[in-house]
Amino acid sequence: MTKLRRWTSWGVGLAAVALLAGCVAAAAAAAGAGGGIYLTSRGAEAVVSGSIDEVEARARKVLAKEGITIDEQSITKGGDHRLLKGNKGDLTITIEIARDTPTTTKTEVTAKKNLLEWDKDYAKELLNQIVVV
Repeated sequence: MTKLRRWTSWGVGLAAVALLAGCVAAAAAAAGAGGGIYLTSRGAEAVVSGSIDEVEARARKVLAKEGITIDEQSITKGGDHRLLKGNKGDLTITIEIARDTPTTTKTEVTAKKNLLEWDKDYAKELLNQIVVV
């Protein structure tokens, strides 16, 4: 009877470990889905939920909120690629928006200090605002 109890205990323990591992994996997947912003060599990038028009409107709203006047803008590839560029202090802010799917948009934000320096943290902060606006 003790062998049966021991095996039962091991089985229950293994089941609990498997269940816990599944919960951790599900939580990690959910975090990855919501935390899709990642740093690039020059700034931050993400696939943002929303059409290209919606994401551009949100980007303009964030730039205005941050006091960044748009000095340069362009629309290319039949409207599937957009560029917004402005300055804030010693930074040149560039937001590139490209249609990924009809409901998602690839967005890259850079904050250039000079020829060799980039403020990736500020770029990430701006992109995060675009994601949540």
